[in-house]
Amino acid sequence: MKWIKKGLIFCPDKNHEWMQTHAQVPFADKNNNIVRIYFGTRDSFNRTVTTYVDLAADNPKNILFKSDHYVLGLGETGQFDDCGAMPSWIVTKNNNKYLFYTGWNKGGTIPYKLAIGLAVSNDGGNSYKRIYQGPIMDRSIYDPIWCGQPSVMIENGKWKMWYLSSTKMKLVNGIPEPYYHVKYAESLDGMTWNRTGVVCIDYDEFTEAIGRPCVFKKAGIYRMFFSFRNLHNYRVDRTNSYRLGYAESKDGVNWVRMDNEVGIERSETGWDSEMMEYCSIYEHNNKLYMLYNGNGFGRSGFGYAVLEED
Repeated sequence: MKWIKKGLIFCPDKNHEWMQTHAQVPFADKNNNIVRIYFGTRDSFNRTVTTYVDLAADNPKNILFKSDHYVLGLGETGQFDDCGAMPSWIVTKNNNKYLFYTGWNKGGTIPYKLAIGLAVSNDGGNSYKRIYQGPIMDRSIYDPIWCGQPSVMIENGKWKMWYLSSTKMKLVNGIPEPYYHVKYAESLDGMTWNRTGVVCIDYDEFTEAIGRPCVFKKAGIYRMFFSFRNLHNYRVDRTNSYRLGYAESKDGVNWVRMDNEVGIERSETGWDSEMMEYCSIYEHNNKLYMLYNGNGFGRSGFGYAVLEED
């Protein structure tokens, strides 16, 4: 693969009281010639809500519409998402859109806790309503610290999920830092999930944390893009910060990591020179487009690249 970078698309700059910084974890939901990009944005208290922009599918730099409202706000005080509701994945079924999102709140002995929530839209994605006040997936015997950032698809009536699972913490420069890798789960209804602890992308000598997996199927092969980093000084040291990885699978459960074939790297200078993470892939007119975040975990906004044709 070889991806051609096309540049930055959108970066918030105090657009609204609830949109002060960040356009984080973009997800591309394509409808004909328009692609709606949902993303998490932060207020002045660093709390995250979900909003969107509409782009031309064949030219994502052409912004057709910027939402003036958020489609999913904070949970009520004390709930798992009272500090943030960050989009991760959307599945469309029976004209409804199911938004799997990462809710977070402050963690006490650790900086934050994550869990997976579910909201549904019956108006084409202009607004979403939580199905439950609580999470559909939270810490468990398989995910002892937290879980979040799922990628979901329905195949032959079965819901399949690849999600981040945090299994341990490590003190780095006096700060608790979570280890997290990618696990797999299945469901018959998208709400009750069967977890068995199956690990798809695991830790290695460098990979100690992985960003939201992006899984799709093409030519009979499951394909996963993800971002990965080390725990040490990853906020300021390019050598340890997020970059993109790639893996393939024949069954969606057993994966072969093929990072050397990802076909894209951080730039030498500019908005994505320190980090690349949280990508989302969509296809339009037989071309693959990649949306991704750059420096600052989405503080510098999101841009895109196009896969070069053979």
